[in-house]
Amino acid sequence: MATRIVTLPGDGIGPEILEPTVDLLKRFVPDAEIEEHVFGGAAIDAHGIALTDDTLAACQSADAVLLAAVGGPKWDTTDPSKPRPEQGLLGLRKGLGLYANLRPVRPLPALYDASPLRREIIDGTDLLVVRELTGGIYFGEKTRTETTASDLCIYSVEEIERIARSAFQAARTKVTSVDKANVLESSRLWRQTVVEVHEREFPDIPLEHVLVDNAAMQLVSNPTSFDVIVTENMFGDILSDEAAMLTGSIGMLPSASLGNDSGPGLFEPVHGSAPDIAGQGIANPLAMFLSLALLLRHGLNLENEAGALESAVDKALDQGLRTRDLGGQASTAEATQAVLAALG
Repeated sequence: MATRIVTLPGDGIGPEILEPTVDLLKRFVPDAEIEEHVFGGAAIDAHGIALTDDTLAACQSADAVLLAAVGGPKWDTTDPSKPRPEQGLLGLRKGLGLYANLRPVRPLPALYDASPLRREIIDGTDLLVVRELTGGIYFGEKTRTETTASDLCIYSVEEIERIARSAFQAARTKVTSVDKANVLESSRLWRQTVVEVHEREFPDIPLEHVLVDNAAMQLVSNPTSFDVIVTENMFGDILSDEAAMLTGSIGMLPSASLGNDSGPGLFEPVHGSAPDIAGQGIANPLAMFLSLALLLRHGLNLENEAGALESAVDKALDQGLRTRDLGGQASTAEATQAVLAALG
């Protein structure tokens, strides 16, 4: 049976970085059936909603989903009755049961000078942020009046247990659980549950607890102290974007969103749609390529192919490839050619 991949170009630079990525996908998986759907702002323009039932159904029946980027000022609104592109992302995560977002952060020596942090601080950093993706304040009940607004942050023991397991299973040296247990009741349940999973199922893996504000400071002052960071939805969103700057550009970071073994994963770069440079052919496609590598590894169990693509990106950078966000002048097409040449 052919491998079915749904692609979602989205908005802004999304179509520009997805096109060469699909070419790479065909190189690694020649028999792949690739089905493209509108999503995000583009779907709002076409259908009045960021995620249609047809698109969700196609994603649910796929082997993996490859998403480029969504959003832009065209669809920004504070009116709760109007659709937003980000609603499509939340709906897709919920509809596919994607509760674990994996964001690897590994600054490359070739890009150390692109980072705002000193070389000696980031040298040797190799961490993974494991973010809970379908609970917390993003999905809690929301209220809005003329004078007040509220967002409910709610977590169940089951939700915390499954994300904790994902973190411990990914750990090489230790797990750092990040919360705000000195203030928030939801964080106290988080900490208690993570401890119980640790003691019951993973007693041989060291576990530490760090408050989120301290974790934010440690990420930029001592990033090599982390192996796996596990945290709730909003904290994970913020910390993983902060960690992106260790690499020199958010344009370098991929992500994988995974659920249970029976459903497809969602693979996407961490960066946004960059509407200010859309259509100019200068977007950095490397995070998109690295997201494809995660799709090959976690979505299709093609470890060798994933490693080959990651090595090609590393080699191209070692040989001097620099897009504009990395201080160079390479276009999207030139970056693609550099990676293809490194693949051989």
